[in-house]
Amino acid sequence: MADITYFVALPFVAADDGVAPGEPVECLSASAAILHAEYLSRREGIVGSIAFSRSGDLSSGTFEDAQVLKKFGDAPDDLSVL
Repeated sequence: MADITYFVALPFVAADDGVAPGEPVECLSASAAILHAEYLSRREGIVGSIAFSRSGDLSSGTFEDAQVLKKFGDAPDDLSVL
């Protein structure tokens, strides 16, 4: 079993029905994902962002639900809606 944890900064943009996810950015650590999400939230056209982690077994493709590390601006609290 090869457990791995991904750390991601995900921006959100305005959409007709609320917000839509932008391009995710994989980061090396939880703190790097939080810092990058904060940076993204301040960019023009971005209404919010989140930093999250997701762990699982790469060989079987089995992953746990994503865990939100920090939220900035207008972004969903629940990643299962994505």
